[in-house]
Amino acid sequence: MDRTERFYKIEMMIRSLGCVSFAELREALEVSPATLKRDLQYLRERMDAPIEYDAAENGYRFGEQWRGQRHELPGVWFSEKELHALLTMHQLMASLDENGLLNRHLQPMLDKLIGMLGGEGQQAQEMTRRIKLISTARRRVASEFFETVGSAVVKRQRLRIRYRKRGQGGGAVSEREVSPQRLVHYRNTWYLDAWCHGSQGMRRFALDAMEAAEPVDGAPLHSLSLRQLEDELDQGYGIFAGGDPQWATLIFSDSAAPWVASEEWHPSQRSEWLPDGRWRLEIPFVDATELLMDLLRHAGQVEVVSPPGLKDAYAQRLRSAVALLDKG
Repeated sequence: MDRTERFYKIEMMIRSLGCVSFAELREALEVSPATLKRDLQYLRERMDAPIEYDAAENGYRFGEQWRGQRHELPGVWFSEKELHALLTMHQLMASLDENGLLNRHLQPMLDKLIGMLGGEGQQAQEMTRRIKLISTARRRVASEFFETVGSAVVKRQRLRIRYRKRGQGGGAVSEREVSPQRLVHYRNTWYLDAWCHGSQGMRRFALDAMEAAEPVDGAPLHSLSLRQLEDELDQGYGIFAGGDPQWATLIFSDSAAPWVASEEWHPSQRSEWLPDGRWRLEIPFVDATELLMDLLRHAGQVEVVSPPGLKDAYAQRLRSAVALLDKG
């Protein structure tokens, strides 16, 4: 049995028997006296277990304040491999944390996880430094707005925001009251899906375009189910997802097909291999902006078959790119 299992066994025996001798613990755990001493010391010093030695009973029991009550060791159900996995997840979360906001709240948990690994804690810290996420074109989000918005999503609380809509001339600024529904992390930035009380509909707001955000006390929240959110905002391609989708038909060349065929462009996509080795992909989209950007990554290796409007827009992008090259 590994160390985590031994901790659980020690705690369980003391809880069920009240007082357990050193010899009984050794026999149940099948460990050396030195190992058992280290386990007991670790439980008391690292995991704050209220285990005391009772000289009169010649055994170990919980402290008087815990006798007759249920005591649980924090995290004893995690094996060492599971602890390593949790540390890895912590590092991945930290890579999404632009200003250290989440890390401030998660650091105590990280310290406890490393402490539970005992002598392997230093090795675990080294392991987390060997996990790196590289992000390009990351948009910074003001941390005070992220915390306010995140709290409103969890507490189901209405928000008043000042929002700058992207567009020419810097974009127009508007004030809105919204009912937050969920936070979305997409391509290195954060968005808020919310019911806009002004326009009476679902909208998606980029957090980095918010200039102010504050909770509205006492105002009722307009709540939607997750299924309603998905039907409203998750039908099209990418982040521009609200509205009635059209279907794009794309054919990738035989050289690009093996790579693109392993990608998911949309959960509802339809695809098939063609006899000549090319790959046909059909995906729904509402706004062509983001789809065109991704198609340009495959310029020369993808044919836009339909709809005609998407095909014309893609051709215009290619002509504009060539025109810029000709100017040089």
